[in-house]
Amino acid sequence: MTRVLTAPPSRDGSTAGALLVAGIVLATLTEAIASTVLSLGRADIIGDTYATPDEFAWLDIGYTALKLIGFIAAPGLMNRVRPLSLIIGATLAMGMACGIAAVTARLDLLVALRIIQGFAGGVLLVGGQAIIFLAYPRSRQPILQALFAMGSVVAPATIAPALQGWLIDSQSWTWIFFSVVPLALAAAGLLLIADGPMPTKPAQRPFDWIGFSLICVTLFCFTYVLSQGSRWDWFEEPRILWLTVIGAATLLAFLGQQVLAKGEGLLDFTLFQSDDFCFALIVSFVAGAALFGSAFLIPSFAVSVLAFTPTDAGQLLLPSGALFVGALLLAAFLMQVRRVPPFATVPFGILMIMVAMWMLSGSTSESGADDMMAAILLRGLGLGFLFLSITLIAFGNLNNRNLASGIGLFNTGRQLGGLIGVAALQTLIDHNVVANVAVLGANVTAGGPAVIERLATTTAMLTAKGMDAAAAGRAATSLLGRVVTGQSTVIAFDTAFNAVALLFVIAAPILVAIKIALSRYAKMRAARAAQEQGAVA
Repeated sequence: MTRVLTAPPSRDGSTAGALLVAGIVLATLTEAIASTVLSLGRADIIGDTYATPDEFAWLDIGYTALKLIGFIAAPGLMNRVRPLSLIIGATLAMGMACGIAAVTARLDLLVALRIIQGFAGGVLLVGGQAIIFLAYPRSRQPILQALFAMGSVVAPATIAPALQGWLIDSQSWTWIFFSVVPLALAAAGLLLIADGPMPTKPAQRPFDWIGFSLICVTLFCFTYVLSQGSRWDWFEEPRILWLTVIGAATLLAFLGQQVLAKGEGLLDFTLFQSDDFCFALIVSFVAGAALFGSAFLIPSFAVSVLAFTPTDAGQLLLPSGALFVGALLLAAFLMQVRRVPPFATVPFGILMIMVAMWMLSGSTSESGADDMMAAILLRGLGLGFLFLSITLIAFGNLNNRNLASGIGLFNTGRQLGGLIGVAALQTLIDHNVVANVAVLGANVTAGGPAVIERLATTTAMLTAKGMDAAAAGRAATSLLGRVVTGQSTVIAFDTAFNAVALLFVIAAPILVAIKIALSRYAKMRAARAAQEQGAVA
């Protein structure tokens, strides 16, 4: 429970207030770059560090697990440290860790630096968003949260991959980390001269170290399982099974310990008195799966199937960033100026993402950026309408006391939803590739007329280029096998794109039912409270 009560900046709406928002957005950009550095730089970093895939995985696991822990720890830290000072410290820690990472190829040191980056990123995302809510009136939050989303959601989904792809092709992966340093320094400088919310003296209480330890174990176990489960065929590997059991056990122990703490634990149960927050928390899992899942599928399809370079793969999502930003600003205008309720844009966002994923499911090995662009642009538009809405729904009715806790829990839900979505899609692709190869291979028989013609044509072409006839025949057979595998991969990715679309088809009516149930429960609770007050009077 966060007991930090704040007052608006003394020069609300002034240049110092603008510097505060600009500094926070720049700070979130540092996290956006650090969080996505492994998506396109994986092969280059493995080559320079001489790491095996299992050793390299710790760079991702360490960052993600500590980012989730940072989400949980941030509210407690804000209760003990001035929020603005906390964000400045986290931003400088991010810049320092990225600067050191750029000049070392030692794997153990890189893992330690990724841990620092993850924790700092989680703290600055929660603290930055909380400061914006605490520093400005709720009537101005739509446009301010749209600006915050540009750094925290749009940048890692569109701008950061494009920057990283260009840096990898033109320079090296170390320049990705180098690029964070000036951003961190600029953000810290702006925040140092900005007006931040001045906290009142909170009532100090002991930090819940038992609950924090339990949730840390839970988040680490679930991060490892979701990140590595597909690689190890899930529960066929005893390590994955045991970590799942340990994670589930510590989660149950954490929830039980929080109930027994009676309001003095790490988890703030007053959050769940808001039906809007409960609904948005559930939606955050689905939205996280859609955002992270589609952001994983599109570049992976471009690199593995279409043979895009890192630069081309990174730039594939860049144009959608403009529509993403446009949708955020349009939604903010409708909500802030026209007083449109946040719920109004949610159906449009869901529908656009569904249609975009359905359009991408028709991609082939001959597709290019132009063929996929309409769907990618539509995806960006849908994400813009969806994410601002659920942010305002989640935090619109929270008070200053539990706001930071709500933001931390909401971000945890979105990140876990993303991990689940990516893990499910990776597993679906892996299994479908094997199944598709078996089905297609069974129909490519040695005596089939089409197969004979294909092999003869390929053999003749290779022979005409100077290859020996026997070697040309073997090469033609090998090329045919690669074609079968390639087509199997295309079908697997198309199935995965359809799966994201079907996620919303299944989730939408469930979410509507949950919202109706929560609204009815809230009305019943209000009526019961009114009756009790009447009886007392």
